[in-house]
Amino acid sequence: MSTQPEKLPEVLPKNFLRPCLLLLLRERAAHGYDLLERLEPLGVSRADPGRLYRALRALEAEGLVHSAWEASEAGPDRRIYELTRPGMESLHAASQSLLQTQLVLGTFLSRYSEFVALTPQQQPAPAVSAR
Repeated sequence: MSTQPEKLPEVLPKNFLRPCLLLLLRERAAHGYDLLERLEPLGVSRADPGRLYRALRALEAEGLVHSAWEASEAGPDRRIYELTRPGMESLHAASQSLLQTQLVLGTFLSRYSEFVALTPQQQPAPAVSAR
């Protein structure tokens, strides 16, 4: 018998970080730390900031986001990211794909519920930090 804790299954689609970043940047331009905080309610962990910045660089290389340095009075300058027109189009395509996935999963779960009643596992709400 293993004494290691059971690993939770991956519940988010592969590369879900990309459409999440595009959505957050559609809402408003932002710097990396702001995006890290705003990703949590979408189910994306803050555990790996390096992953976030690699994704942002890849999105910028593809022309989906644009960045520029912004001067800061309270610390070092920071890079602000904003969505481009191709980024909006990519966000729309990703949203359509996620909607199709939701429909397929809904059909599957509806059929499975004929045999077993499923209830979602409740996760505690993320703590909101006061600034």
